[in-house]
Amino acid sequence: MPVTETPTETPIPWAAGAAYIDGRFMPIAEAAIPITDWGYRRSDVTYDVVGVRDGAFFRLDDHVRRFRASMEAFRLKPPEDDDAIRRVLHRCVALAGLRDAYVAMDCLRGRPPAGAPYHPAHARNYLAAFALPWISLVRPDVMERGAHLVVAETLRIPARSVDPRAKNFHWADLTRGQFEAHDRGADFCVLLDEDGHVTEGPGFNLFVVADGGLATPDAGVLEGLTRQSVIELAREMDLAVAVRPVTVAELRDADEILLVTTAGGIMPASRIDGRIMGNDRPGPVFRRLHDAFWDKRAAGWHATPVDYASGTA
Repeated sequence: MPVTETPTETPIPWAAGAAYIDGRFMPIAEAAIPITDWGYRRSDVTYDVVGVRDGAFFRLDDHVRRFRASMEAFRLKPPEDDDAIRRVLHRCVALAGLRDAYVAMDCLRGRPPAGAPYHPAHARNYLAAFALPWISLVRPDVMERGAHLVVAETLRIPARSVDPRAKNFHWADLTRGQFEAHDRGADFCVLLDEDGHVTEGPGFNLFVVADGGLATPDAGVLEGLTRQSVIELAREMDLAVAVRPVTVAELRDADEILLVTTAGGIMPASRIDGRIMGNDRPGPVFRRLHDAFWDKRAAGWHATPVDYASGTA
């Protein structure tokens, strides 16, 4: 009697990442949105990103709260409430089986149905999310030497046009600035506002360090949660920290510059417009804050453990 082999089931490729779009979970490679949706055609979308390290989200409730505020600012309202959004994020991480993850949540505007007025008020809104293996904005070699920065000629989009406190895909200014940085042999740009004050860079807030104290711009920036964590941490460590206008002269004359973001935590800069800071390596304030930040993270600071059981439900 011939032996019939049972075909081996092909494993679903979740390890590369998991996604959720408009009510359905899928491997990241299958994730897609309609190209006619206004989220794609018009960058009519808001988003947030939360990190997972050692199996726990960092400041998850704060990220979801900010995401909801961004959606309200852009008049977007998906069917999911905040608790449902949290469950989606947990399940994306669990399906991918990730202990360290970059987790994004987006709310996109679709397009009006046939026959409806061609106006955003009539377009459906929907949630998309995904979890990928951890992404760092700065490569290990750049972390070691410190990032090289330039002040871009391109100015930040005015806050009265697009409020940077609501995360958005209006990145034309930041992208143009990054090409300026590339052309000048630097890693990242820093953009100024119309009054010549420092705002932020592509995907990060920043702090200038002078005489052991820190200052971070108070306007024209995303109110970043890593930024808020650094403010809290600096105060705990009795480091002077101010949220105020920062001039370009202060940036160029700083003892140190710190870049802060979910995708990397606290990162150092060692050059600004070609000027070498310190000994062309990350400085002492960076090292103190960086080490304290990750030590507190390891001890469960602002941590929410991932519900890995949700990946098998």
